[in-house]
Amino acid sequence: MESIRRIFSQSDFDRFAALSGDNNPIHVDPEFAARSKFGRTVAHGMFLYGNMCRMLGTPVPRPDGGGVQIEQELMFPSPTFAGEEVEIRIEGLPHESDEIISEHLATIVRPDGSLGLKGSTFVHIPHTLPPPESGVPASDCPSFKGMELGQRAETRRSFTVADMAEYGSLTEDAVPFFTDAALARSLGLEGAVVPAALLGGLFSYLLGTQLPGPGTNYLKQRLLFPNPAYAEQELVASVEIVRFRPEKQLVNLRTICADPSGRIVCHGEALVLVSDV
Repeated sequence: MESIRRIFSQSDFDRFAALSGDNNPIHVDPEFAARSKFGRTVAHGMFLYGNMCRMLGTPVPRPDGGGVQIEQELMFPSPTFAGEEVEIRIEGLPHESDEIISEHLATIVRPDGSLGLKGSTFVHIPHTLPPPESGVPASDCPSFKGMELGQRAETRRSFTVADMAEYGSLTEDAVPFFTDAALARSLGLEGAVVPAALLGGLFSYLLGTQLPGPGTNYLKQRLLFPNPAYAEQELVASVEIVRFRPEKQLVNLRTICADPSGRIVCHGEALVLVSDV
């Protein structure tokens, strides 16, 4: 097992909000957050994921046939606050087949021993994944808190090399070809590659600012990365409500991000708590 320790600041939360567009007030507005279930501002889930990625290596296909972080399961069991020292742990498990190179368990442990992040990642030989399908059961509730089943929100965003440099500075996940387009092309890629956590940040932005909206609490996210996304491309990300659980104040959403050709670069499912929405 490998581990590092880090203390996050409110400035870190503000910088990630500016980078991702996710200015959900539970992250950046101390007055709003004080009235929420948390009592103070909390870290973005995708910011925590980015800090985890620094220990995993490259989450994009490698043309030399090496590994690729192709699937990521994330849960956020408890809030991570500014000013507390956390331990980021990565534990590699024996691989189970020729296709799976390795599986890693990841946790972010708070000072009281509770987990701010819990996840597992699978690293595969690059291959084509099937189209996204939702594993969420059908919903028998058509609407909840002004939201409708099938309701969607969409955003378009291009990331610059400067964005990737800011991401690397903030999370220390500084893979060289996130910012070095010439190096990326020498490896057979089309240009500088967008980090996985920034792709996930597009979903975080939509969930926290549009659907369900401000006050949304990110509980769980599944991410799959079938193709790389590149700097300066206009990416289209969307979230779609697929299930309501009113008795628990929970909403499930399908999440998809595609490049200009319509090729999917990231997809999965999100689970959010809407009690503070």
